[in-house]
Amino acid sequence: MQKKIVSTNKKAYHDFLIFDKFTAGLVLTGTEIKSIRKGSINLKDSFVKIEDGEAFLYNAHISAYEQGNRFNHEEKRVRKLLLNKKEILKMLGKIKQENYTVVPLELFFCGRWAKLEIALAKGKKLYDKREALKKKDIERNIAKNINR
Repeated sequence: MQKKIVSTNKKAYHDFLIFDKFTAGLVLTGTEIKSIRKGSINLKDSFVKIEDGEAFLYNAHISAYEQGNRFNHEEKRVRKLLLNKKEILKMLGKIKQENYTVVPLELFFCGRWAKLEIALAKGKKLYDKREALKKKDIERNIAKNINR
């Protein structure tokens, strides 16, 4: 099936070192899915927490659906993620033992279903961020010189 990307979390790639990636389904309401299809979602400050053997998405901002009436959704509500028990246990073990965190990377449609790609990540230190920026700058300069 084709993957149609709706939103990416660029801040996650800048602030974290990404390790394992997982694909999770989302439990959404009707107005939320309509708003996502329009592209009205922001994953910038969102994070994933595992509570009682279930994964939840916090701080993901899905704008209110314009044609929605009184049944419109709350914009920053907590949303449940659909993952296998084995995946949740793997993430939970890494979080507790090695101080990983779980961040959302991108939201996409796989057929008619909305999916969220999440990853186990560790926070970058300031010097790691500077190093990444230097590397990106060098690659940009090399590409510019090659095209001349």
